[in-house]
Amino acid sequence: MKRRSITFVIILICFLLESSIFHRLSFAMIKPNLLIVVTSSFGFMRGRKEGMFVGVISGMLIDLFWGSTLGFNMLVYAVIGYMNGTFQRMFYDDDVKLPIVLIGTSELIYGLITYVCVYMLRGDFAFFTHLINIILPELVYTIMVTLVLYQIILHINKKLEAEEQRSASKFV
Repeated sequence: MKRRSITFVIILICFLLESSIFHRLSFAMIKPNLLIVVTSSFGFMRGRKEGMFVGVISGMLIDLFWGSTLGFNMLVYAVIGYMNGTFQRMFYDDDVKLPIVLIGTSELIYGLITYVCVYMLRGDFAFFTHLINIILPELVYTIMVTLVLYQIILHINKKLEAEEQRSASKFV
């Protein structure tokens, strides 16, 4: 119960940061996607179910406040969280390369799916313009923010795991 509450608070804080502070710190209307970082991180740290849970909550917040179609982002984020959860066995706390690659790949996939489902289906076929002006700059900005945000999420996850192990050893 405590883990779910803390996870929800992390999602809410990142959502508020993305919609307020990073909205003001945007470069050429590009801001980092903090909720992709959170969804991906919880996916490969905690597994498929946790990644999907975080993805559904993150996507629902985006759909409710910014989306034009209810459920689109919720579905995309849930799939991204689930797919990152498949890498849980390869995840090591000390290695930062795998998280950076997974979060970058998740951001790229999110940008491509958004382009296809939102822009291309409405008749906007300027893919390379969209790729160069929106998808790639957002990818770079998200990876830069990931270097800091991931360390915070990792630290919180380690503390929660240590606390869960202490409480589990009391019952054994």
